[in-house]
Amino acid sequence: MKRNLFIRSLVTAGACAAVPFYSISSTLKKFRQKTDFKVDAAKDEFEHPINLFEGDTFFTKVSSKDTDGDLYVYESARVKKGGPNLHKHYNQDEWWYILEGEFMIKVGETVYNAKPGDSVFGPRGVPHTFSKIGEGTGRMITTFQPAGKMEECFQAISAGAMKGKTEAEQDQFRKDHGFERVGPALDYFKKL
Repeated sequence: MKRNLFIRSLVTAGACAAVPFYSISSTLKKFRQKTDFKVDAAKDEFEHPINLFEGDTFFTKVSSKDTDGDLYVYESARVKKGGPNLHKHYNQDEWWYILEGEFMIKVGETVYNAKPGDSVFGPRGVPHTFSKIGEGTGRMITTFQPAGKMEECFQAISAGAMKGKTEAEQDQFRKDHGFERVGPALDYFKKL
C-alpha cells in the first residue's frame, strides 16, 4: 500500500515538474526569426505568382512560412468577372481590402458592395463568397488568419491539382485544406 502511494507521489511530482518546462517550450516556439522584407508592387515575395481561376494572379505578400502559419497575405489581380463558390473555413478568419475595381462580397446573409478603400471581414465558420463585378481589372488584398493550408491549396491548384477531379474529389481536396463548399457562386463561378 505504501509503495503504491510512493509511486503515485513520484508520478504526480514528475508531472508537476514538467509543466513549467512545457510552458517555456511553448512560449519559445512563438518567437520566430525576426527577418523583415519588402515586396514590391505587382510582385510576389518568391518571384513566382500563383495563377488560377481563369486568369486570376495571386502575389504572395506575407507567406504562411514567414509567420509560422499565423498569417497569409496576398494581393490578387482579377480580370474576369466572377468568383468562388460559397464556402466556409473551419479555422481561418478572412479579410478583404479592395484596391481597384468593384466586388460583391457575401458573408452570411449580408451582401456588401465593396469599392477601392473598402474592407470586409469574414469570420471563421461563416459561409462567404465574393465576385468581381464591373469592367476592368479588380485588385484586392486578402488575408487568412491563421494561415491554415490556404497558401498550399492555391499553389496546388495553380500546379493543376484539381484538373480532372470529380466533384466529390474536389470537395475532399477543399476539406483537406480546411474549408468546404456550401453553396453556389454569387453570379459566375470561376473554374479551377
